Amino acid sequence: MQNNIFNTLKQKYFSTEKRFLGIDYGDVNIGVAISDVGRQIATPYAMLKNKSYKDLFSEIKKIIDDMDVAVVVLGLPLQMNGEEGETAKKVRSFAEKLLEFIPEIEVIFVDERMTSAMSEKMLIRDFDLSRKKRKAILDKVAAAEILQRVLDAF
Repeated sequence: MQNNIFNTLKQKYFSTEKRFLGIDYGDVNIGVAISDVGRQIATPYAMLKNKSYKDLFSEIKKIIDDMDVAVVVLGLPLQMNGEEGETAKKVRSFAEKLLEFIPEIEVIFVDERMTSAMSEKMLIRDFDLSRKKRKAILDKVAAAEILQRVLDAF
């Protein structure tokens, strides 16, 4: 099923310069990453506070408009057995509300298992960042990892 989604995206966006936006949803923070126009590289972009949906969606809409985004890639936090738990339900609810607020975008989900753990290990190993500095950027780095998974398949 996931391959069908990627093939559809390839056909639709292959010859455009539309960007993709990655989102790592959290109850407190939302990590945001953006692709380049060639959709090869995901870059950490912003950390947003998960406050009221109206304010949050206004910030996301501004990014989408400013960066010419067509597709939002949302990390879906599956349990280790592959099933959806409560957090995955929150992400799906978030996506539904986002589409109501910004109906012109497409939203796809990608399995985000282990992205935060992988991102944190990379920040420690490659950059030797303190816990405080890691906390300030972890969610947007995880969003970049989520987005990069789609770009690599694209």
